[in-house]
Amino acid sequence: MTTTISRAGPADLDALALLFDAYRQFYGQPSDAAAARDWLRSRLRVGESMVLVARRGADMVGFVQLYPMFSSVRLARTWILNDLYVLPTNRRGGVARALMDAAADFARADGAAGISLETTRDNAPARALYRAAGWHEDATQWHSLRLD
Repeated sequence: MTTTISRAGPADLDALALLFDAYRQFYGQPSDAAAARDWLRSRLRVGESMVLVARRGADMVGFVQLYPMFSSVRLARTWILNDLYVLPTNRRGGVARALMDAAADFARADGAAGISLETTRDNAPARALYRAAGWHEDATQWHSLRLD
């Protein structure tokens, strides 16, 4: 079946919120579809993120969410590919790759200097997907400081 990718709009919010809630559950968070919807609505309304959705037929089967960043060194906008999710029943069928390619096309058209993402070292399927899509594992190391 053909996968189509489009930029999420207000009419997509309910279906997208269900996917976003499933994505959060995948990472161990409790289900809260209403909070997921509110989060997405707030980000999209003021342009704090950009979401692309994947459809197979009339069904929304995945999404990618990008957040804008800026590189002082490059004097340019960059994007963080923060969220990528495909329904389990639609995995291994090219949906994630189509979303990643569409994200790269979006960032390129936006004039961005690049896109970055972070994943755990033990996420072999994701790392293989990223390499197959032309992404490189950088020599830099992310560090984080929890504030909660």
